[in-house]
Amino acid sequence: MEIENDRNLNAPELHGVSLSQVLDLLIEEYGFEQLSEMIRINCFKSYPSKESSLKFLRKTQWARLQVQWLYVRTLREKKKAQKANKDENPLLD
Repeated sequence: MEIENDRNLNAPELHGVSLSQVLDLLIEEYGFEQLSEMIRINCFKSYPSKESSLKFLRKTQWARLQVQWLYVRTLREKKKAQKANKDENPLLD
C-alpha cells in the first residue's frame, strides 16, 4: 500500500483521535485478516491482537503512517457513501 502523500498526517480526521481509536475502527471495519492483506505487517497476521499491534505501531513510523492513511481513506469513503445514499434517498434525513 502506498501512501498518497504527507497531507493525510494533517488530515482533520486524525485530530483528537488516538492510535487506539484508529485501530478500533479498522479492526471493526475490516478485521485482522483483511487488515493483514491490506497492510503487510506481522502484528496483523501472526497472533493478532490490538495490544501487540499498538505496541508495534507506536514504535514503527512507516507502519503507523500506513494505518493512519487507511483510517483517513476509510472515513472518507464512508462519508462519500453516506452522502451518495442521502442524495439517492432524500427522505431518509
